[in-house]
Amino acid sequence: MSREPQARVIPLNRGRTSRATRGSDVLAAGAQRASGERARRRGTPLVPAAEPPAPEVVPPGDKATHGGSLSPATMVQYAVEAVVEALVAEGRRAGVKDVDRHVAQALSFLRRRLSGDYTVDEFGFDADLTEAVLPALRPLYRSWFRVEVRGIENIPATGGALVVANHSGTIAMDSLMTQLAVHDEHPASRSLRMLGADLVFATPFIGSFARKTGTTLATQSDAERMLRAGELVGVWPEGFKGIGKPFSERYKLQRFGRGGFVSAALQAGVPIVPCSIVGAEEIYPIIGNFKSLARLLGVPYLPMTPTFPWLGPLGLVPLPSKWIIEFGAPIETSELEGGADDPMLVFNITDQVRETIQQTLYALLMQRRSVFFT
Repeated sequence: MSREPQARVIPLNRGRTSRATRGSDVLAAGAQRASGERARRRGTPLVPAAEPPAPEVVPPGDKATHGGSLSPATMVQYAVEAVVEALVAEGRRAGVKDVDRHVAQALSFLRRRLSGDYTVDEFGFDADLTEAVLPALRPLYRSWFRVEVRGIENIPATGGALVVANHSGTIAMDSLMTQLAVHDEHPASRSLRMLGADLVFATPFIGSFARKTGTTLATQSDAERMLRAGELVGVWPEGFKGIGKPFSERYKLQRFGRGGFVSAALQAGVPIVPCSIVGAEEIYPIIGNFKSLARLLGVPYLPMTPTFPWLGPLGLVPLPSKWIIEFGAPIETSELEGGADDPMLVFNITDQVRETIQQTLYALLMQRRSVFFT
């Protein structure tokens, strides 16, 4: 009885010289043997394989350019360059004008912040930060509200002056638009230093940010100090009574307080520039007020508008009303020396400023063809 031949099992690791041998080396050796066999059959002389190139000797201190480990500073530099190139390329694809200039300005701002190369005045105003954040308001200013500015020449190019404006809009967006209007439309690009209420500075994050962008607590002493220093100061005397009034009372000015702003201007001897703002009343029309909840939260009012709180976060989007900001003829106070101590004079100038703004509002409303269209 014949026995069937048994298949021989060859271990997988038989003949393996080293675990470091790579599959590519085996394939290359097999291809070389096959090529030599074909050459012998044809009678072609064998050509020896080329010697592998000698490994490059890398100097010890030159790893960053020869594939070695990168230093942290080099890695950060490469990462920043990659991000900048990506931003520029994306901006060009999106059709952004002067994208290179915008990216360069952003990098320059970041470098100044990291190196501490900026100044903050005694009131906490950071001019460098303000210049950087103002562009974020320009889409609202130019495209959404389509702000039209009149009488910008009534604001002096140098020296102190007090801008007094009506207040409205549920959220104090009119002060921000006025600040941007003065900066962008005035030939001297002056910074408007605004006076804010206590609640602004008591609010986390908003208080510190407002101070850094030029807002100061609305006190007569601080206003007088800034005016004497030659600053352009803005005040909205109606306060929360103005921005929180119902839509049925739109464009009807509330009380202007006791005339503290007039006393500050008289003490500093600077002109008072009346400012009338049309359009802010319609961005969040107040149709109701959650008074009980407002008292519970410790805020002056909690508005109910046609969109808030019914639409949730979408209700915070302002309506695109057409805005007009007009700066009236300045009221000079330099010749009224010692007038701040005369209550009747302070009252008369306060009433004159308020009446000027009120009459200008009525005139602008007559000229505005539509609430939401140009």
